[in-house]
Amino acid sequence: MFFLFLSAIFTASVTPASPPQEKQWTTDGVLAMMDKSARDFHTLTADIEHIKYTDVVKDTSTETGKLLVRRDEKMRIEFYQPDRRTILRTGDSLFVFTPKINRVEEYDLGKNRDLVDQYVLLGFGTKSENVRKSYDVNVIGETELDNKKTVQIELIPKSDQMRKQIAKIQMWIDEASWLPIQQKFLESGSGDFLIFHYTNVMKNLKIGDNQFKQDWPKGVTRTKPRS
Repeated sequence: MFFLFLSAIFTASVTPASPPQEKQWTTDGVLAMMDKSARDFHTLTADIEHIKYTDVVKDTSTETGKLLVRRDEKMRIEFYQPDRRTILRTGDSLFVFTPKINRVEEYDLGKNRDLVDQYVLLGFGTKSENVRKSYDVNVIGETELDNKKTVQIELIPKSDQMRKQIAKIQMWIDEASWLPIQQKFLESGSGDFLIFHYTNVMKNLKIGDNQFKQDWPKGVTRTKPRS
C-alpha cells in the first residue's frame, strides 16, 4: 500500500503545462543527460508545491514550502502554507512534525526505503540503470513549463505489486539542468494523483548538518504510526 503510505506522509490547482510538441528526444538520450546531471549531484534546494487530488470527492489540496536534499540520504521539507509542517528524513528514519498539535510521527522506512528514494526523490541524482530496472520509460515529447523547455517522460512500474498502487509517473525534466521540475504520480484504479512541483531549483549549494537535526520543541508528543 505504498501510495497510501506516501499519501499519509504528504497529505495536507494543478500546474498547467503546454501541450507536448513534436518528439525530439529518445529515451536513451534523455536518460543519458539525466545520468550526466546525476554524476555531480550532491545537494538540492527548491521551493516545493505539493498537490493532492482525490477524485471521488473532486477535492484538490495544495501545500507550499521549501525542500532541502543531500545525497547522503538526508531530506527536509518545510511546509508553510496552508499550515506549518516539517518532513525530515535521515537514512531509514522519517519524521513528520505538526506544530499545531505539537506532535511528531516517526516512521522506520525499512522495506519502504528504496520506494521512498524512487518516488519522493525520483530524478534527483537517480542513475538511469536504476530507473530502467524499475520502470518502462517513454518520452512523450517537449513542452514548456514555468517558462522552461522541458522533456516530458512517462514511467510505468515493471513490478506487478507496484502497478497495483501506481499506474504511471509523469515527469517534466528541465533541459537546462536535467533535473525534474514536476512529477505526477497517478494512482491505479482511481483518478487520484499526487503532484510535486519545484521552482527556484538550486543544485550543489552547501547545506550544513544543522538543517537535518530533530529540532522539535520540548514536550512534543511522539507517535509511531504503522507504515
